[in-house]
Amino acid sequence: MNYTIEGYNALVERLLELSVAYYDNDAPLVSDFEYDRMNNELKAMEAAHPEWIRPDSPTQHVGGHVSEAFAPVDHEVPLESLQDVFSFEEVTAFVERMDGAVEAPHDYVTEPKIDGLSVAVEYRGGRFFRGATRGNGEVGEDVTENLRTIRSLPKTLKNAPERIIVRGEVYMSHETFQTINARREVEGQPLLANPRNAAAGSLRQQDPAVCAQRMLDVIFFNVQLAEGARYESHYASLEAMAAMGLPVVAHTLCKTPKDCTDAIAAIGEGRENYPFDIDGAVVKLNDLAQRQTLGSTAKYPRWAVAYKYPPEKKPSRVVDILIQVGRTGVLTPKAVIEPIRLAGTTVTNATLHNQDFIENMGVNVGDTVLVQKAGEIIPEVLEVVKKDSEGFFRFPASCPVCGAPVVRDEDGAAIRCTGAECPAQRLRNIVHFASKDAMDIDGLGPAVVAALDRAGLIKTPAELYYLDAQSVAAVDRMGKKSAENLIANLEESKGRGLGRLLCAFGIRQVGAKAARVLARNFASLDELMAAGEERLTQIDDVGPITAKYLTDWFASEQSQHQIRLLREAGVSFDSREEIADTRFAGKIFVLTGTLERFTRSEAEAVIERFGGKASGSVSKKTSYVLAGANPGSKLAKAEALGVPVISEEDFAKLIEE
Repeated sequence: MNYTIEGYNALVERLLELSVAYYDNDAPLVSDFEYDRMNNELKAMEAAHPEWIRPDSPTQHVGGHVSEAFAPVDHEVPLESLQDVFSFEEVTAFVERMDGAVEAPHDYVTEPKIDGLSVAVEYRGGRFFRGATRGNGEVGEDVTENLRTIRSLPKTLKNAPERIIVRGEVYMSHETFQTINARREVEGQPLLANPRNAAAGSLRQQDPAVCAQRMLDVIFFNVQLAEGARYESHYASLEAMAAMGLPVVAHTLCKTPKDCTDAIAAIGEGRENYPFDIDGAVVKLNDLAQRQTLGSTAKYPRWAVAYKYPPEKKPSRVVDILIQVGRTGVLTPKAVIEPIRLAGTTVTNATLHNQDFIENMGVNVGDTVLVQKAGEIIPEVLEVVKKDSEGFFRFPASCPVCGAPVVRDEDGAAIRCTGAECPAQRLRNIVHFASKDAMDIDGLGPAVVAALDRAGLIKTPAELYYLDAQSVAAVDRMGKKSAENLIANLEESKGRGLGRLLCAFGIRQVGAKAARVLARNFASLDELMAAGEERLTQIDDVGPITAKYLTDWFASEQSQHQIRLLREAGVSFDSREEIADTRFAGKIFVLTGTLERFTRSEAEAVIERFGGKASGSVSKKTSYVLAGANPGSKLAKAEALGVPVISEEDFAKLIEE
């Protein structure tokens, strides 16, 4: 193979970029398989040209850096990574290499490789003392308080050595991942990408309360250090950990290369039975004294390898294409395919992502496509391998759930339902309607909305105002007092005014800020509905796209029905947004950090009420930067540009004058 130094340096830089994304930002840019392919190519280059090897090459150290947000922890026993192999032939070669290196009788242990965040956990006197991430292998991050929130982590051990450090993997179970994403979808928050990233990001939260909400789990696979105990083998140490009360990874004792490959195959076939994702299987020499003799290279132990399962791909025929409507209104196409077996499960559906994906691939019903499980989780169509249809599948012009027109995002490939009463979106729409920036209905969070929906009491946001205390009290986990409080809060919210009501409607590009701008320019909802696109675009911060979204939404039959129900319920359509005075006229404020006396939206509302403008970015035109606790890069930019920085106390004085 002809390699060049330029190609080598470019590959090192790319892998360093990918390592930062994966280890530090918990947001991988490529699949594990693609990263491993590039890493193996780098190893081949360095084997052919050792004189090229850079000190910062990913082959020379464990990926990941130690964040300054956490106290550093020096690992007494390094948390090493493993050498990857990609075929049974390589596994056999490893076992034969061990057979040649170790003369005494020996065997192996094969385990699933959990795809989570590696941690070292220390117990003293049988009590949980401290925990740290792997970091760079030598130094990790102290995440003790976050680990305390993990229910599957024992806080005390039975019959443990006086001091023991064990290595494990923190993960988010499939069930938890789906539950959290379902909730985030209802709340209109971005979905978590995958369980591994979710676990890593959660464990590195600075607020343990946030970590606790993510319901993480942990499982252990190695004794790093044990004072007052001695284990002859890895298998014996795993059994000892289990006896202490630690959750321990499944482990199989193997003697021959075939035993090892059979165990790997069994793990692969049964991977759908694990509550966590796996990204491979690990084969380890069992005898701990023999491991000590063999030692490690600069990066890997010589006595273990990690087998990586290749992404399994199989052809199948598309028998139908269905359109699903998500809780945010996005239409997603799904290919119904003839059943195939992939990564240990039977697959009958595969995602087609969006209309652009379908058009570029040219796929339609009747075609034979190649299907792969992306990240071992979601089946996806890779390509058309046999074309047996005409043209490509086209999205419908109306929502398949409610019949409302669909529109394509101006800034992306998503196609959305515009229905204000679409059943597929009702939970998300109701939660948004009641949220703090909208109608601010206390006691009406996602769980209560879901309970009211299950009871059949509400189907649209407007129906909230037709609830009665007796019916609500009969709902699971409500009761008389909670029901009375909710009805009172609903009654109070009727007077929130036009700005909050507009935000509550959930019209595209009309958030809290745009809603306040509109409410300052129109005295009532009726006046706003009577305005055409031309009149709307004359208002600052309202462009032609937003104007069209507004007029189209008001013209919809479903929207008109909602407005009629709200009017009959006595909800105020009048504006409450007035310019108190013009002390901030011509002034541009930028907010950064965490405010204590105001929420961000409250501070922006105050600025606008005094004639000012709130912006999201700092420039030379910025008048003030309002900085709260833990300000970000905006503060540094303000200082560099000489923009005045004010505290909350300064801001309070300005508005109290």
